Amino acid sequence: MSLMRQIAWLVLGVVLAALVGAVGLSAVSARELMRTQLQLKNADNAQALALALSQQQGDRELIKLLVSAQFDTGAYEFVRWRGANGETLFERSEAPRPGQAPAWFRALLPIQAAPGVAQLSNGWNAIGSVELKSHSSYAHDVLWLTSRRLLAWLLIVGIAAAVLAWAGLRRIRRPLDAAVAQAEGVLAGSYGQVIEPRVPELQRLTRAMNAMVQRVRDLFEAQAGQLLVLREQVHHDPLTGVSTRKHFLAELDAALRRDDGPAVAGLVLVRLRELAGLNARLGRGAVDDVLLTVVSALQAYPESVAGCRVGRLNGGDFALWLPAEGVAAETAHALADALRASLPAFGPGVQVALGAIELPRERPSSVWLGEADAALARAEHQGEARGGFVVEIVADPGIGREQGEGLWRAQLQEAVSQQRGRLIEFPVRDRGGRVLHLECPLQLRLDADFQPATAWLPLAVRARMTAQVDLLAVGLALQAIAADGKARCINVAPVSLADAAFLPQLRELLAQWPQPARALLLDLAEAAATEHFERLLEFGRQLRPLGVKLGLEHAGAGLAQVEKLYQAGLDYVKLDASVLLGVAGEAGRAAFVRGMVIMLRSLALKVYGEGVVDEMDAQALWDCELDGLTGPWVTSSLG
Repeated sequence: MSLMRQIAWLVLGVVLAALVGAVGLSAVSARELMRTQLQLKNADNAQALALALSQQQGDRELIKLLVSAQFDTGAYEFVRWRGANGETLFERSEAPRPGQAPAWFRALLPIQAAPGVAQLSNGWNAIGSVELKSHSSYAHDVLWLTSRRLLAWLLIVGIAAAVLAWAGLRRIRRPLDAAVAQAEGVLAGSYGQVIEPRVPELQRLTRAMNAMVQRVRDLFEAQAGQLLVLREQVHHDPLTGVSTRKHFLAELDAALRRDDGPAVAGLVLVRLRELAGLNARLGRGAVDDVLLTVVSALQAYPESVAGCRVGRLNGGDFALWLPAEGVAAETAHALADALRASLPAFGPGVQVALGAIELPRERPSSVWLGEADAALARAEHQGEARGGFVVEIVADPGIGREQGEGLWRAQLQEAVSQQRGRLIEFPVRDRGGRVLHLECPLQLRLDADFQPATAWLPLAVRARMTAQVDLLAVGLALQAIAADGKARCINVAPVSLADAAFLPQLRELLAQWPQPARALLLDLAEAAATEHFERLLEFGRQLRPLGVKLGLEHAGAGLAQVEKLYQAGLDYVKLDASVLLGVAGEAGRAAFVRGMVIMLRSLALKVYGEGVVDEMDAQALWDCELDGLTGPWVTSSLG
């Protein structure tokens, strides 16, 4: 039994005990008062009757007549005339009257008043005595009525006292519930602070909990700061601050594998021509300023468009990844114009060549880099002839949809309405090979075949249909869990959180499958924490009571920049492949991953790794103490 319930029962018991005690004590006191009054009445009436009888000079008939008259005028059980020798000479009596008081009440509180006795005389001669006793039923009736009225008033007072006590308990319970919720939040990985109550005992408890939470926050912020420094050292070029070649290629490889990007994307390569000659002619410091100018032009894109990536491939080569269709050529020309306006200020001969390509995302990263390098080489060759800034554009001839967007949208709406979808299952395993849960990306049958998310997700985002698609995927997962009991994970698009109808519909769907819902995991991209944190908080508050587990996918160093990650109430985090690729061959990357694990474990989060393709990387990640891995290597080697 809870503490508040024990206190409530204690208060109720005290009120009832006080109520019963007050009624009982009042009834006993009233009974004693009535018994005394009744006894005095008997004695007074006996003396008055004796005085009247003594004046009859011993006339037996007159005495009998007066005794009868006294009996008829009062409520007596008996009026008795005894002789001098104690013999009853005359008596009038009546059986006890029942009255209004119930029998159990009369038995519980009997009123036994002594009869009144007075001596009779005829002059100086004693002629006997008179005895009389009044009925007690009238006293019982008055006592019964008085007790009921008193009980009614005390019940009213007791109810009012109980209401006030309940209000007081609720007031006391609020800070206690807040402290309990804070402690449960700490256990669940959510570190929030509460206002200190006025109750001294709870105030000390709350102050201690807040101090502990603040200490965890300080620890988290310190770890996050260390991770950001380590990230700069490991992932970023020390001069320009953009990604190193290895990290950029890892980001490119991870971006090509994701389902939440466009079907067609672009890549722009920028090369500062004749870097060695510029170093000899202008000096290293001036050339560094030239490189920073090039990077400044490139950095304008990731600062304004989410998903863009910039990297330094080698001394004078830079790359810009564009997760959008049809913008590579325009971006390359815009960069050329910007650099054409700024670079000549450093002196003659400062020129760049640009190569831009657009390819379907299903092409491997080696094809992307080969095509881009070829375009850049052609641009540089043309630059020698033209003596200026040259842009070379390459577009895959297979790019372009055979159907219009309107038809695709109609097919998407029809597939969702008719629930023409299926889940593809990829295991997430622990170090021992045990399946922790199944990642289940959704495929939709838009025409004759089922299409992966890379084909329809960009269109669903533009058509604002991601919420409907996510509900379809969750419904399929719940049905599958009900069939075999295996935990499944569904990816939820961050834009679905902005749909006002999505969360109520999702709660209604989960309420229809209460048991399977406890084995359901929902993934949201890292952008949900970095850009829509309040929506993520509300999402967790609504779904956690239903038993659903929530986590972030494609997570990287951006987590260290989330100020209130300790309040998100997440269950797990899946580290992005761009953070994990090549971890076995680089101690700095391994240290960064280990730091991420330590930081997330301090928030009681499970940590999984995505997109593992190499056995050496997998072993290095196990050494970093990740809880589970997924990816091509996990599926092929442990399947």
